[in-house]
Amino acid sequence: QVQLVESGGGLVQAGGSLRLSCGASGRTSNNYVTGWFRQAPGKEREFVSGISGGGTRTYYADSVKGRFTISRDNAKNTVYLQMNSLKPGDTAVYSCTASPRLQAAHTGTSYSDARQYDYWGQGTQVTVSS
Repeated sequence: QVQLVESGGGLVQAGGSLRLSCGASGRTSNNYVTGWFRQAPGKEREFVSGISGGGTRTYYADSVKGRFTISRDNAKNTVYLQMNSLKPGDTAVYSCTASPRLQAAHTGTSYSDARQYDYWGQGTQVTVSS
């Protein structure tokens, strides 16, 4: 089993920045693809970003491309999501997730499919005020 814990959420004004962290513990593997998804009230969960186990491949939703950056430090078993130029539409609960099944060679379409992931964190609230 893998346990994932998110941190770094909070309240920020539009145009501001936040950095989310996803720490992994338990039966960890630095080869696991890790993704970030978000869910706003009354909306379906949506893919935000994903990163391969070695960090060589990254994928982003069009809505965050150019504003968000995903990275990982495998020595610390942590994946980060740097969020800049935040907008009120980014308000949501952000959850990190890990997949022992996805590989670096899989496409962005696979990375964005929540069904490919097996382990989920509890989520952290991000609120962007206008």
